[in-house]
Amino acid sequence: MFSKQTYIARRAELRRRIGSGLILLPGNANTPNNYPNNAYYFRQDSTFRYFFGLNVPSVAGVIDADSGEEMLFGDDFTVEDIIWTGPQPTLREMAAEAGVQKTHAMKELAGVLRAAIALNRTVHYLPPYRGETKIMLSELLGIRLSMLHERKSLDLMFAVAEMRERKSAEEIEALERAFQIGYRMHTTAMKMCRAGVVEREIAGAIEGIAKSYGQGVSFPSIVSQHGETLHNLNCDGVLTDGRLLLVDAGGESVEGYCSDHTRTYPVSGRFTERQREIYEIALGAHDGMLDIVKPGMMYRDIHRACYLSLAEGLRQAGLIRSSAETAVDAGAMYLFMPHGLAHGMGMDVHDLENIGERSFDFSTISERAERSATCIYRSAWRVGEGTVMSDEPGIYFIPALIDKSRAEGLYKGIVDYDALDAYRDFGGIRIEDDILVTADGCRFIGDKLLPVTVDELEAVVGK
Repeated sequence: MFSKQTYIARRAELRRRIGSGLILLPGNANTPNNYPNNAYYFRQDSTFRYFFGLNVPSVAGVIDADSGEEMLFGDDFTVEDIIWTGPQPTLREMAAEAGVQKTHAMKELAGVLRAAIALNRTVHYLPPYRGETKIMLSELLGIRLSMLHERKSLDLMFAVAEMRERKSAEEIEALERAFQIGYRMHTTAMKMCRAGVVEREIAGAIEGIAKSYGQGVSFPSIVSQHGETLHNLNCDGVLTDGRLLLVDAGGESVEGYCSDHTRTYPVSGRFTERQREIYEIALGAHDGMLDIVKPGMMYRDIHRACYLSLAEGLRQAGLIRSSAETAVDAGAMYLFMPHGLAHGMGMDVHDLENIGERSFDFSTISERAERSATCIYRSAWRVGEGTVMSDEPGIYFIPALIDKSRAEGLYKGIVDYDALDAYRDFGGIRIEDDILVTADGCRFIGDKLLPVTVDELEAVVGK
């Protein structure tokens, strides 16, 4: 936890932004793996933790935006619980660390909410993303499960997004600690990379590092020679000379802040001429973002700059026949990089997407989304000082996508499909680091970069 003054100040600002009604912020519960007493590793809801700091299951926070009253609801451990867990702090003791004075048993939450509803007071809640939370909200608020999404609080969504996107100094320090975990993970993966090693050996080693130095991984690690599959979680491959290994992985600091990095390098420890050429194109786009990203820029312009850089490199490599601008305007770069350049970073990888455009159709509230301009709607995202975002250009040769585009006659005169035939077994390259937007530009999170140039990677991989 940060100091309790941090959480007190955050809740006060949230009250100011919301103005009236009750703000309901449920934490996560333990989720059974295969039976109730064998749960998945606990992961707290990031918004609850942002405002209350507590990293324990089955608690909920309520903030009265009118009166300023703040309450935490939960149940203290019984003797029967303590037999299994050992002595635990009481809810009152934990609440004091977050600067909350009033605590209640969880069973009392329903009464507080029903009393507010009876007075026609608004109960603000975020769109839930876990089944247990959906059921709890449905029962507490008397709303059918199918109606929960419709009645979510847009005011709360935008207030939370606007606050969480812009990182404070202490949050940046936590992100720097997450970077150090990621650095250990990735340099370990590089040193383990050699022919004959099974991908899961590397995945297991780096995930152990994440658990040793922080809360664990910030997302399931991608360790694959099939880098053309964007989120390839199959780690059964045996490393083979001549192929590229893509490792996309990150860790969480003890405060719950995330890192997210990707490196791609040859299993043999030496890039072939063709691999080097494509890698340098992706690296140029990756490094170029440092000269481009500034506060006030629209994300779409940053993404376009990345596409233009990649397109020019591919033109020089003979895979694109037209100018870079023509290729980008025609949408041809989707064939080579079918994902966005960046996403928000913070307490979550893809920060705030649980309340963002992937949770519902933001076009229905586009005007408000454009005014807010946060990362929850990338079409209208305007980065600002304190924004943390990924920088992850990639070049992928996906046979199924190539075949589909060719069969549909897409990008005629722009993409050289005959030249692409020689790359069908190439795989994919992604290079990723995390960027902090500063007052006059940007910088990478971390006191150094992971090995990233061809020479740096060849000096480390397999050594």
